[in-house]
Amino acid sequence: MWKILLVNWTEALAMRRLPLREWADYAVLFLRSNHRDLFRAISGVIETIVLSFGDFLSHIPVTLFIIILVLIAWRLAGRGMAIFTVVGMLLLVNLNLWDDTLMTLALVLTSTFISLIIGIPLGILASRWDLVEKILRPLLDFMQTMPIFVYLLPAVMLFSIGVVPAVLATVVFSMPPAIRLTNLGIRQVPAEMIEAATSFGSTSFQMLTKVQLPLALPSIMAGVNQCIMLALSMVVIAAMIGAEGLGSIVYRGVTRLQIGSGFEGGLAVVIIAIILDRVTQSLGRKSPQKDRG
Repeated sequence: MWKILLVNWTEALAMRRLPLREWADYAVLFLRSNHRDLFRAISGVIETIVLSFGDFLSHIPVTLFIIILVLIAWRLAGRGMAIFTVVGMLLLVNLNLWDDTLMTLALVLTSTFISLIIGIPLGILASRWDLVEKILRPLLDFMQTMPIFVYLLPAVMLFSIGVVPAVLATVVFSMPPAIRLTNLGIRQVPAEMIEAATSFGSTSFQMLTKVQLPLALPSIMAGVNQCIMLALSMVVIAAMIGAEGLGSIVYRGVTRLQIGSGFEGGLAVVIIAIILDRVTQSLGRKSPQKDRG
């Protein structure tokens, strides 16, 4: 008897399915129909940022670009990382992947820039008000666990094919670590430091800028690092909706079964990822430890 009741209960519930699919479709169509000018404006701003980063990077001579990058790697991450940077950059030039590398960097820098200017202030707000943290926590869980392909669908519907939906999907995917780690870093500032600053008459703004943010810098930089790594992990997926760069090489290699071409593009992404990872990890340290071996 109880089995019959169970079957009837589940069938009845399934017959009264919530129209989430229809709601989502209607929301996208409503936004597209009624706010087309807004989305065009957003698209123009994002395209301008991407093109600005791309033009800036492309106008730097290759030799000078490599020298600057090597010096940064040497200063922040040590001699071994500087040698790796030299070898990696020369390999990219040798494989004729330099232009694609610059385009990928432009996409990553744009996505990271937007993620940080939104994420860090939200992390600061979450650290100061528990209510903000409680509101953001389920939203961040949703952003991090939702399959990224789901973000591509409304992004393409609202902004068409190209770099703009790729950047926006990347921002949604890469922003949560910046918010979480900024919030965590500020909350982990020792209470003794807060009390000392308060006893000296620090205002709330002074407390934030002169005590909390400097002491939370390692955690914030860890968020920046994760933000960049997640943005880089999106380059291949972004290529599926028209974004150029190294991801498009990997995507063409996969779709056309060109193993060698896909391997070259993937190797280039790995080189860029390692360099950016080591450099951004070192930025949060007060005294970078250099590899003197």
